Amino acid sequence: MKQFRTLVLAATLTTAVSGCSVFDWMVYKIDIPQGNFIEQVQVDKLRVGMTPEQVEFVLGRPVLRDSFASDTWYYVYQFKNGRTNELTRKELVVNFTDGKVSTLKGDYEVGDDFYTPLDAGRP
Repeated sequence: MKQFRTLVLAATLTTAVSGCSVFDWMVYKIDIPQGNFIEQVQVDKLRVGMTPEQVEFVLGRPVLRDSFASDTWYYVYQFKNGRTNELTRKELVVNFTDGKVSTLKGDYEVGDDFYTPLDAGRP
């Protein structure tokens, strides 16, 4: 009878420890950043009429350039917190018309000076 009780107790403990995530808080999980990390300060530097080279200088290379419409660039950033599994995703889409920036869409605010071209005020 004593062996049976020990066996049942061992089976119960084994099932509880392996089947559930009781000790999950003790396991270290890394943070996983993916894509282009862009700050609002960088987006504020963008202007209508910038060339693709100028945009690449400010923001870096895009994660995706649309194969069918090469005038659309996607900057995507995703961050997964290892401890909480919280997922943060930010996106910025830059559209070009005739080789110049025309519009911005996404999770960032368009800067106050965005609609002022870089060469405004130059003779």
